[in-house]
Amino acid sequence: MSQADRQLAPFGQISADLVVVGAGVAGLWTALKALRAGLSVVLVEKDAVGAGASGGFMGALMPHMPERWDGKKQFQFDALCALEEEAARLEVETGLPVHYRRVGRLTPLVSLRQRGQAEARVEAANSVWSDRFAYNLPAAEAYAEWLDVEQAPLGVVFDDLSARISPVHLLAALKAALYAHASFQLVEGEAAGIDAKAGSLKLAEATQISFGNLVIAAGLGAFPLIEGLTGSPAGALGNPVKGQAALFEADELPAAANELPVIFADGVYVIAHGDGTLAVGATSETEFSEPFSTDEKLDSVIEKARALSPAMRNARLIRRWAGLRPRPAGRDPMLGEIPDSPGVFAIAGGYKITFGIAHHMADAVLASLGATGGPDIPVSFAVGAHIAKSRSRAS
Repeated sequence: MSQADRQLAPFGQISADLVVVGAGVAGLWTALKALRAGLSVVLVEKDAVGAGASGGFMGALMPHMPERWDGKKQFQFDALCALEEEAARLEVETGLPVHYRRVGRLTPLVSLRQRGQAEARVEAANSVWSDRFAYNLPAAEAYAEWLDVEQAPLGVVFDDLSARISPVHLLAALKAALYAHASFQLVEGEAAGIDAKAGSLKLAEATQISFGNLVIAAGLGAFPLIEGLTGSPAGALGNPVKGQAALFEADELPAAANELPVIFADGVYVIAHGDGTLAVGATSETEFSEPFSTDEKLDSVIEKARALSPAMRNARLIRRWAGLRPRPAGRDPMLGEIPDSPGVFAIAGGYKITFGIAHHMADAVLASLGATGGPDIPVSFAVGAHIAKSRSRAS
């Protein structure tokens, strides 16, 4: 529904063509894409830009495995392909680095089963990645300065589609790009109620914001807002998962430090960022008592990372991080217009892949509300599909 279809706020009150709830990476991309399309935008954030799951260290941008290809995997593939150009444009617009680099992913093989799967995926990747990228099995010794070859007794897998980006630098560049637009406003507050029919958002401190359309991109906070609009039980659409990570600096890195691939082994990542830091993570904890403190689980991840990479052996710890990531009850992100709430859209539940697809999700939602061209929303991403699955699980 367009702004012209609604009675916007009286003079002196806040109103916008598009209101975006949540200033994580998905909300920032949505706001920026809308501004580029000529819409006025109000971005609502209860804490600070990147205060939630987007404020971590990792920024690994990795594709789904190439077998059993479907619309969901194609959506992510297209997003990863587009992000290089998106990052370059953002750097030009702001003069700030985001440290994007398509460095690839390196995975040690430790079992015959893994080796067999990898060999089968070589042909699958050749088919679905359109000959643009490769999934291959190079000699582990080629990476001996970066990966301990003893950790790869049956070789390694390398794909050159995977990339990395620095979360803190990307968030800073997105924020700077938003403030370059006169039709942008950041409002501090917590969403307390959405009236889709009236086109009105109420904040916890009673501020009212009138909108033409609204996008819920509030990370973990998106689930209760969407559940409230759809009558879904609390927790039916998604729940928090605790993640822990650490950031390091190292005096000595291999000569081509800016080209070092992401190491991924048994759930552990080692990422050499463009600013010279090393990011290590991450845990995925569904049960926890202290959501924002680190513990021995992170110690274990760090120990594994030091074993994986010679560069990590003497690396110095800069910072530890813990936070909650939004995991949808199903495996797919939640995207598109919310049933029975015209003009209200969701961008939620990207979980581990949000940094790689947030810009593409923004394009899809803005296309669905008629603001820009963009990709179609995969059927399994639709909010209605998530609601149907939640009801099926409950019955």
